[in-house]
Amino acid sequence: MSEAILGIDLGTTNSLVGVVDSGFPILLADADGQRICPSVVHYPEDGVPVVGRSAVRARGADPARVVSSAKRLIGRRVGEIDWQPSYALSGAAGEPIAIDLGDRSLAPEEVSADVLRYLRSVAEERIGHEVGKAVITVPAYFNDAQRNATKRAGEAAGLEVVRIVNEPTAAALAYGLDKLEDRSRVAVYDLGGGTFDISILELNDGVFEVRATHGDTQLGGDDIDRALAEWLWAEAGGGGSLDDADVAVAVRFLQAAEECKVALSGDDEYEVRLPFFDGQRSFERTVSRSELEALARPIIDRTRKACALVLSDARLEPADLDAIVLVGGSTRIPMVRTLVEEVFGQVPDTSQHPDEAVALGAVIHGGILSGSLQKMVLLDVTPLSLGIETFGGLMNVIMPRNTTIPAKAGEMFTNAVAGQQSMAIRILQGEREMATDNWPLGEVEVPFEPGPKASARVGVQFAIDENGILEVLCRDTATGEDHVLEIRDSAVDVDDEKVEVMISESVEHAFADMDERIWTEARLKAEELLPAVDQALAAVGDRLAAEDVQGIRDKASMVFDTLGSDAHDVSALKAAVADLDAATQELAVILVEKAMEQG
Repeated sequence: MSEAILGIDLGTTNSLVGVVDSGFPILLADADGQRICPSVVHYPEDGVPVVGRSAVRARGADPARVVSSAKRLIGRRVGEIDWQPSYALSGAAGEPIAIDLGDRSLAPEEVSADVLRYLRSVAEERIGHEVGKAVITVPAYFNDAQRNATKRAGEAAGLEVVRIVNEPTAAALAYGLDKLEDRSRVAVYDLGGGTFDISILELNDGVFEVRATHGDTQLGGDDIDRALAEWLWAEAGGGGSLDDADVAVAVRFLQAAEECKVALSGDDEYEVRLPFFDGQRSFERTVSRSELEALARPIIDRTRKACALVLSDARLEPADLDAIVLVGGSTRIPMVRTLVEEVFGQVPDTSQHPDEAVALGAVIHGGILSGSLQKMVLLDVTPLSLGIETFGGLMNVIMPRNTTIPAKAGEMFTNAVAGQQSMAIRILQGEREMATDNWPLGEVEVPFEPGPKASARVGVQFAIDENGILEVLCRDTATGEDHVLEIRDSAVDVDDEKVEVMISESVEHAFADMDERIWTEARLKAEELLPAVDQALAAVGDRLAAEDVQGIRDKASMVFDTLGSDAHDVSALKAAVADLDAATQELAVILVEKAMEQG
């Protein structure tokens, strides 16, 4: 009997756990018969943390010690996000975000660990034995720091995290259960409480391949709740921002906003009632669906661009897709479904439970890994290109964007100048042609014996594991010495909105970037040629006629002047280099003859 592996959807708003039992993936319910557990933890001043619905009920009495949506903070640093929860945060700029409970502070991963510990206890109670392994889902655009923090949370909960799986991929697994023999392309639109992902996957005879993915880990239903709560606060005459209100009051408005949002997914109107919200004042207001949509539209419209980009990356038109699958509780909002239909030109598929599809996919993946399910294979991808900076400030891509993972790729590099004693391998992530326009992930210094140009050989290998974590190995081939860098918390510390901006800029600046790359490559060739010509002229002495020597020097001056021009005229530079090549033909012949004589 194979060892059970739990499948866990560690969500921003809600979390679920399941396991494959007797060949069937099932989600497990707690003692109250509830499969969905709110990702909320109450930390009383005395006693153990309380997780789930009991923690939600504690918000009214002890709001400053009830932590929710910790997933939005996990692996992030102060200054990276604008979102402010109802509880206090602390930390200096650039440091990891901490949750301030007054008498102590917590890392967001500690909160996630408490949620995972609770889910593990639910599973063990239901299946009757201990479980030590799990598959945990994360948004596709979680960076290495966020993925590793999630993995550490699992380990702190006593679980061996055997795989980190992208949420859209998990949802596609759940969707594809009854379509194993069909070849189809599916877009998974996943809008949850705190994160958004859009992925295109191809399903073929049990093989799931992610063609492309985009997303934003700071976009979800929480933002709609916040916008509606701020509006209600203004309608109630609160004045200023909800952040300025008492914590207990802010929590009541946020809860009312969430209840209103949920109700307006089915009804046209909802009556918000907040009696004595500050101990004295009461507030009642009928909110229409159109008023909610006016507040939510700018937030939901942020998903349009990602949908367009993911189609472009997959080289597909909307008509090429066989289905659009909606995942995440926020996809219940009618305006979201209307937007998806407009963007993709077809009615989205709502056959899967929006809150349970990701968890079900995680359970299936756990079953595949444990051997309980043997029909399916999963191929995931890396969402951004990975490479190193080469001489001249160019981005040399080693692992292109949307490479199926796990994967390995490498290249051989050499020293660019004579006498060089080491090589700085600067690892980059991004889609731009020039290194400065991409994101640095880390750097490895590889020392070697100094020698002539191109005498050193350094092999660079990138390896991405199943969890999307990158390991860079650099080897001096002369000595066999290895230098290894694992990209963990030093990974890209950039807001996910900037990820989308960078990708769109790579399209917007594609021609300019390519022109700059071509210019740089031509400049490097010219800068290499000029000293070589000077050395050759010195070597031939008076064997070349004076007028030919002057002609070569004139052509070399043209190359030098073109290099110094601010115009970056590639055509002029290439023409000047070609003229210099032509002028040095006789010089080359003399050099060959001299070499033969010496031989």
